[in-house]
Amino acid sequence: MNPSVSQNAFVIGVDVGGTKVAAGLVDYKGAIQSHVKGPMVANEGAAAGLEAVKTVIDQVSSATHAHDSIRAIGICSPGPLDPAKGIVINPPNLPCWRNFPLASEISRIYGVPVKVDNDANAAALAETLWGAGRGYRNVFYTCIGTGIGTGIVFDGCIYHGRTGAAGEGGHISIDYHGPRCGCGKLGCIEALASGPAIARRAREALSKAEEHSTMLELAGGNLENIDSHIVGRAHAAGDPIATRILQETVDVLTVWLGNIVDLLEPDVIIMGGGVASMLQPFFSSIQEKLPQHCINSRCQEIPIVSAFYGEDSGIAGGAALSSQRLAASLRM
Repeated sequence: MNPSVSQNAFVIGVDVGGTKVAAGLVDYKGAIQSHVKGPMVANEGAAAGLEAVKTVIDQVSSATHAHDSIRAIGICSPGPLDPAKGIVINPPNLPCWRNFPLASEISRIYGVPVKVDNDANAAALAETLWGAGRGYRNVFYTCIGTGIGTGIVFDGCIYHGRTGAAGEGGHISIDYHGPRCGCGKLGCIEALASGPAIARRAREALSKAEEHSTMLELAGGNLENIDSHIVGRAHAAGDPIATRILQETVDVLTVWLGNIVDLLEPDVIIMGGGVASMLQPFFSSIQEKLPQHCINSRCQEIPIVSAFYGEDSGIAGGAALSSQRLAASLRM
């Protein structure tokens, strides 16, 4: 490795959301050197959406004077998308792009290779290369927050399936009589254990409860103000209803992860996102109960760990998508 190259070679990771877009300068060790954020223009046509992405890329490269050191760009975008062709197909929260060739357009502007994938896939790769999954061959990653996204990495490569649509673990149903998920199916783990699902169950419990609850105080007396953060705070304060809601969440996640282990038997399970952070004290409980929901007799050998990357997982994930280009530049 040429030391002078390693100190001056970077990739840019871009995280595109429905309302915000962020970009960061990432080095060969996965360290985010700097990052910027801006608004995403999702409702004013393809060109306006592209310009929003271009703006943050320009800002992060100008702020660090890194124009000549960028080896590649990786972009996390909501799906559905085609990761092989870099085309954003029709994400519900990005109406500006329909069958939009995002990778080729950004590559045309900046003259470097560009990769595009969904955020969970990319975050799984970043965790495998640089984070909590480093040193493991086969990684299962889940981000539990407003929704539940998952990514599968086998031997250092994202598993995309035949058309690029694989890895939708958040939409595995574990209760076909359960609540209807936003995807249309019944009883998806996302409809049972995501942040909004936790809040919904808390509101339902409180509407029937006779005992006092800290959750209602934290919500200013208004049931509709209760979200998963309030449930977590109330649990930390010893609220029994909040604790019961979180334990129910842990129970359904354990059933789900038992299925994941029986299907994939990963070397490690990595859990990220705001809800996963709140549930981190329960990870040992999940591990303890896993054999009840898993036929794999060695399921407890699989570590369940917190993700290394937090709010910047999209930037790190985008950079990870293009990490091979950076590694090649370091071998020159």
